[in-house]
Amino acid sequence: MIKASVLGATGYAGAELVRLLSTHENVKIVHLTSHSAAGTGLNTLYPGLRAADLPVLETYDRDDVAADSDVVFTSLPHGASGEVIPELFAAGKTVIDLSGDYRYEDAAVYEAWYGKAHRSPELLKESVYGLPELHRGRIGSARLVGNPGCYPTGAILPLAPLVADSLIDAGSIVIDAKSGATGAGRAPSPALHFCEVDENVKAYNVGKHRHTSEIEQELSLLHGRAVALSFTPHLLPVKRGILSTIYCTPSRPLTRDDVFNCLRSFYEGEPFVDVYEEGLPEVKHVNGSNACHIGFALDERVNRLVVVSAIDNLIKGAAGQAVQNMNIIFGLGEKAGLNALPLNL
Repeated sequence: MIKASVLGATGYAGAELVRLLSTHENVKIVHLTSHSAAGTGLNTLYPGLRAADLPVLETYDRDDVAADSDVVFTSLPHGASGEVIPELFAAGKTVIDLSGDYRYEDAAVYEAWYGKAHRSPELLKESVYGLPELHRGRIGSARLVGNPGCYPTGAILPLAPLVADSLIDAGSIVIDAKSGATGAGRAPSPALHFCEVDENVKAYNVGKHRHTSEIEQELSLLHGRAVALSFTPHLLPVKRGILSTIYCTPSRPLTRDDVFNCLRSFYEGEPFVDVYEEGLPEVKHVNGSNACHIGFALDERVNRLVVVSAIDNLIKGAAGQAVQNMNIIFGLGEKAGLNALPLNL
């Protein structure tokens, strides 16, 4: 039985992670920490977890967590993870971090986009970017995984095969992504009040969203040279789900079969990626699951390939991917604890 702890269990991603782990037949949750709600039950904040047998929320204690845990999930704000992970790593623990602190190969890139010094740049050479479809082999032997962001997951997966096979001009990529409100986290904000979000769609952080650098890092590795792209996120009046519509220019004349065969071949045997031969995915096709659905259209009139992906931002975009990474590290089937089909309604 894998003994797991979740630091920052009261946020949306943390609570979703607890929900998934609580039904995982190979996992026992030993510690749940919260800075703001120590001493209470997580099922008080999330009554849907009342049936789960969970430890009471507690203040983080390094010695207790390190002594009792085989794996520690850090679902903490950016920067806060960097305060606790070095000591857990030094104690020999396996850590899966849901913040942005250990997703980068170069501390300078992190510092430029996050506006703060990295607390432990020496650990970046130990961390592995936790997108299993690209880095499964390295994840399997890692003790520190930087779990990808939700927007990057929804953008990298549809683009990776096209960039790797040079089917598109890597300098032509424009990503238009739309997320449910849970992607902004649980902290109160006037911009997330019901009356601000309901019946509204808005773009934000245009040209400067931090996840741009994460997408560029992974596509540059596949391309063999630096990739720069345009990424614009939008907030949708829904709770969860990300729909990414991606525009790019083919590097040569393409047929539908060229594109479909490229995507299908790249993801053959992948348990959570579903490539559509016809039609386009929607968020209701994936919400509640760890799936990424990918579809596409060729607009021959303007020589443009349009690729569309859908993920659940809280599952494949956060907690589910973290569980998938844990399964890989501990030699379990990747679908363990992640067999739920999409909710659809």
